[in-house]
Amino acid sequence: MRESYHEQLDSISDRLVVMTSMVGTAVGAATRALLEADVSFADRVIAGDAEVDTLRTDLDESLLELMARQAPVAGDLRTVVASLRISAEVERMGDLAVHIAKVARMRYPEVAVVPELRSTISSMGETAERMAGKAGAVIANRDLAAAAELETDDDEMDRLHRSLFLVLLDHDWVHKVEPAVDVALLGRYYERYADHAVSTARRIVYLVTGRYPQDATPA
Repeated sequence: MRESYHEQLDSISDRLVVMTSMVGTAVGAATRALLEADVSFADRVIAGDAEVDTLRTDLDESLLELMARQAPVAGDLRTVVASLRISAEVERMGDLAVHIAKVARMRYPEVAVVPELRSTISSMGETAERMAGKAGAVIANRDLAAAAELETDDDEMDRLHRSLFLVLLDHDWVHKVEPAVDVALLGRYYERYADHAVSTARRIVYLVTGRYPQDATPA
């Protein structure tokens, strides 16, 4: 019975890692849809989100059943509770990838991002995808080095986010209101995606060390 219990606990991490891989792929595809006006990638991201939602629902049900049947305590209980929160964080990352894809879908057949901001959006997409991969490593291996790198990656995402607004607020902006609104929303989506990845890592760091990085409280 206890062997089965520990197998269930191990499977929780495996399933969370699968979710992070899926949302990482999704944000990469959504970015490609934006920059290439490729509606097939946008549609793939939007349709694929249902699978992420199903995985989260199934995982949460498994966690609640585990709590009811096995009454985990101490470290095991913290793992279960943290996993419930992490599944919500990762599922939200998937939602944000969908929001990005929907901007691409809405502006199709035009490219949704104005030329002078495409390199910045490309960098934001690359950073987001990389952060999802590192979040998976943190979950799978309790990799504290990867968790620390995520904090640095988040700083880079914040820098890119600020750089978008420097262009938007510049007097030389010659585009209409709609592209400005799109860019403002996209910047927020990528920035929040990164925040959820960092929050995921911080929960694992707390499990391992008993403290959040830099005494931060997870979002």
